[in-house]
Amino acid sequence: MILDFLFGRSNSKDEAKRRLTLVLAYERKGLPPNFVERLRDDLVCVFSKYSQFDVNKIEVDIKKEREGFEELWISIPFKQ
Repeated sequence: MILDFLFGRSNSKDEAKRRLTLVLAYERKGLPPNFVERLRDDLVCVFSKYSQFDVNKIEVDIKKEREGFEELWISIPFKQ
């Protein structure tokens, strides 16, 4: 997600649509616009205390599920 944005792997129309969807989701839920980034930063701080986790690959996103439901999705991988 972030790497795609930084290195231009996705087309700008799709990226703009995804960002607008996130902004609208934040507004509906009463979340600040940078909620996902702040939550990810907090998780990195917490999980960096434990060597078992790969904090560089922590992902946080709001995903739209079937039937219009949205859910907070967090991935905190173990190191291999």
